[in-house]
Amino acid sequence: LGDIDNLDIFINSPGGDVFAGITIYNMLKRHKAAKTVHVDGLAASSASIVAMAGDRVVMPKSATLMIHNAWALVGGNKARIRAIADELERVDGQLAEIYAERTGKDVGIIAGWMDAERWMSGEEALADGFADEIEEGKAIAACADLDKYIAQYQHPPKGLAPPEEEQEPEADEALALALAEHAG
Repeated sequence: LGDIDNLDIFINSPGGDVFAGITIYNMLKRHKAAKTVHVDGLAASSASIVAMAGDRVVMPKSATLMIHNAWALVGGNKARIRAIADELERVDGQLAEIYAERTGKDVGIIAGWMDAERWMSGEEALADGFADEIEEGKAIAACADLDKYIAQYQHPPKGLAPPEEEQEPEADEALALALAEHAG
């Protein structure tokens, strides 16, 4: 980035690898420039960690920030799975510390929000210290295949969750309905 005084960082991301997010956060924190993070659409998961590197975090009311516990897809025996669970717990503590430092909230409160997979509007993020300023809404570029990314999360907001598909009735139920209609 070179010798610059100000750095504007624009985020619209469903997240990604937790260690990549922590790495970007640390690199940005180390840079001497005054950093303004703009959450233009979505800063979820590790993208929300990157957002915490800003000296100022600016969000429109309509933007969303999401925090949750780290997770992994694992295989192996019970010892390996227990070891991975312990590692995830350690990483969760690191993430909670980053959010707590930014917000001034107690780590226990942050950990509870992470357990619940908390989704926040710009106004909610401002109220709880994740953002510093609400700005007028902006037009944003669409996120490629947002449904694919949102489907990964346990509790996405209703407006972001993909619509649930109607289930076909079981064959026995369909046969029973047809027989009942014919008999009536």
